[in-house]
This record gives sequence, structure tokens and C-alpha cells, in this order.
Amino acid sequence: MGDYIVRATAANDNIRIFAMTSSELVEEARRRHKTSNVVTAALGRLLTAGALMGSMLKNPTDVLTLQIEGSGPVQGLTVTSGIGEQETDGKEHDIVCVKGYPKTPVVEIPLKPSGKLDVGGAIGKGILTVIKDMGLKEPFSGQTELISGEIAEDLTYYFVNSEQVPSSVALGVLVEPGGSVICAGGFIIQLLPFAEEEVITNLDERLGSLEPVTSMLAAGKTPEQIVEEIFGDMDLKIVDHIPARFYCDCSKERVRKAVMSIDAADIKEMIAEDRPIEVNCHFCGSSYTFGVDELKNILAEKTEK
Repeated sequence: MGDYIVRATAANDNIRIFAMTSSELVEEARRRHKTSNVVTAALGRLLTAGALMGSMLKNPTDVLTLQIEGSGPVQGLTVTSGIGEQETDGKEHDIVCVKGYPKTPVVEIPLKPSGKLDVGGAIGKGILTVIKDMGLKEPFSGQTELISGEIAEDLTYYFVNSEQVPSSVALGVLVEPGGSVICAGGFIIQLLPFAEEEVITNLDERLGSLEPVTSMLAAGKTPEQIVEEIFGDMDLKIVDHIPARFYCDCSKERVRKAVMSIDAADIKEMIAEDRPIEVNCHFCGSSYTFGVDELKNILAEKTEK
């Protein structure tokens, strides 16, 4: 089974839960961007968070963007997500589509003393920005400082301080020495405003004794089993499952529109030099080449307009 998200509630609907496995989409991102191990871990965590938060969106036209700007060698990460549709058994079903890229795909820094990848060191100090475009006049935008660069802690801090939603975020990516993704996933747990103090205390105790999410995933536990381990006796209700994938909606036609925006004098220069151009998509690494004849057609269209 591919990547998917489990949405659930617990404690008489006082808690809402989003948990997922994201191994395939993180591996796809690693393959496309040819990232080094620590960048794979950083981008994979943010892609997982983007998918989880994307599943919270209401409409297919809504778009979530997560941006990290840091002082570390990675420099920054950008992820966008939303709800798409896919056909299964002749019916349309929701699917979370997520894509993203690092500013610097290859970074080599020492491991932590524990032997783990130093994601915080690769990202450094900086800013986390969350943008939700829901078709209103202005997108919602929230911004907080990075408190560790480890991403899960930064998002936990963001939810509390920017959205006033007490949350617990766990994200993990396990990478083999050769670079391939062994497993990836995580969860977001949120307390609703009417949550009782007893529920909050109980949840804190359970999360405090929980093993790392990568350990659970590496042991073969599914999102359902992870959620069951935490909330099995707390009136847990699995609401639904939604598949997730790495997906970029770029195309040559979309890129052509971007080429159309280039100044006519620059296009004429490329044609005069008999020089085709290659345009790369930041999000998925796809390349689109426009030959001289295509550039002539683009120039003719610009002239007509």
C-alpha cells in the first residue's frame, strides 16, 4: 500500500489526530532532487508536515505553503500541498498532493554525537512561514522563529503561537547510508478548545513515554497502529483514510507561459544566437527545452499581443 493519512478523533472528540506514512513520496523527492542524506531528512520532514496539514484543508482549490528560511547550509526549504482527486474503481477519491524543494540539495555536515543526522544544524536559525490560500482576498499567513530547526518542534511552536492550537507534532525520516529512504512519516495531534484538563494531562503523559516515530515506523507499525498505541483506550475513532503522493502540476504549456513573460529583446537575442533554452521546475526537477523554432513562435505571439 502506498502513502496515506489517517484522520481520527479521541477523548470524546476533544482531540483530533492526523497520522501518516510518507516513505514513497519522500523517496520520490530524494530521487528527483538528488539530495544528500541530511537534506533528504529535512525535506522529508517538511513534506510529511505539508501533507498532514494539507489534509486539513477544506476545498480542492485551497493551497498550503510551508517555507523555512535558515542560516544553515541548506538555506531554505519550500513545500506546497493541497487536496486533489484520483480515480479508483471508476470513482473519484480525494488525495493529498504535496511537492517541495530545498535551496541547497547537497549538504555534508557531521552527524550528531548520537549518530543521527543533524537536521537542526543543516537548517540553522531562521523563520518558518505558513501560508494558506483559501480563495479569499488575502491568503492567511503566519510566521514564527525557528526554535530548533528540527521542524517538528518548530511546527509545534507555530501552532501554539500563531494559530493558538495546542499541538504535538512528530516527524521522522530514516535514511540508509547509501541515501535511499527506509521509512518516513509522522503525526499531528491537536487539542480542541473544550478539552478538559484531565484529557490534557493524560495526553502529555502518553506522549512523554512514546518512542520516536522513526522507531515505530522502522518496526513496521502503520499509522493506525501508532494512533492505536497512543489512544487505544481513549474513545479512539478512525474517521477516514486519504492517500498521499508527491505530485507536481508543472507542464511544458505552463512553462511556456513563463517564457512568454521574458522581454522580447532577450528572446530575439536567443534566436539570433541559435540558442535553445532549458527551464527547470524548482519543485520536481523536471526540465523543459524550447528550441529556436518554438522561441520564434513565442516571439510572434508576443508581437501580436
